[in-house]
Amino acid sequence: MNAPAATLPARAPWYRASGREKEILRVAAAQGLPVLLKGPTGCGKSRFVEAMAHELGRPLITVACNEETSAVDLCGRHLVIGGDTVWQDGPAVRAARLGAVLYLDEIAEAREDVLVVLHPLADHRRQLWLDRRDEVVTAAPDFLLVASFNPGYQGALKELKPSTRQRFVTLAFDWPEAAVEIEIVATESGIDAPIAKRLVAFARKVRSQPELGLTETVSTRLLVAAARLIRAGVPARAACEAAIVQPLTDDREIAATLTNAVALAF
Repeated sequence: MNAPAATLPARAPWYRASGREKEILRVAAAQGLPVLLKGPTGCGKSRFVEAMAHELGRPLITVACNEETSAVDLCGRHLVIGGDTVWQDGPAVRAARLGAVLYLDEIAEAREDVLVVLHPLADHRRQLWLDRRDEVVTAAPDFLLVASFNPGYQGALKELKPSTRQRFVTLAFDWPEAAVEIEIVATESGIDAPIAKRLVAFARKVRSQPELGLTETVSTRLLVAAARLIRAGVPARAACEAAIVQPLTDDREIAATLTNAVALAF
């Protein structure tokens, strides 16, 4: 597996804070404390990490975790190259050596052995044990571990153990207040504020109806996608159908209900 590259965008990613999350992450980074972000899909967790890595001036290495993500994927492995066996550091080891921000997106989906390996990296030791090399890697002073998960989605599948969660400073993310979300949608897409306001009103109405039975509800990310289609000339109803309704569900009845809600909004 080729390890994700460390990146530092030339331009600062735009992020609209809705609380004290920036301040807390700055202090956590200065104190060498790992940070856990919890909140629904598409509410801005990844963008927040990108923006803060840029603000801190630290490279960012992101790992999108899934049920196949193992400790080997994070730590590294031996590879045969040109007849020689060479060691290749995994993203966690590279980030620790470099003093980068290591972002583990949806950490709860990773295999159990990943959490076991991360525990000493997430506490006062700030170390990784590479048993295949008989080496202990101590993280550079600027190294910062950030992980995220969606408690609503993961509740039916996996939960992070207290022994893992208590190693992290935790920031809770949710949908922004209406005025803030309108600003985000308008800024991210370039759409006029009145259209952004209609999109946000539609989203808030759907979010207030858990009886719809959606696995995930309308996210800010989906609103931005719909707004970008509208700004590019796609009719509003068609844009919402393609960017919001169809990504959320394959159930015809639920899709019809969402489509009707779109029609009321536009």
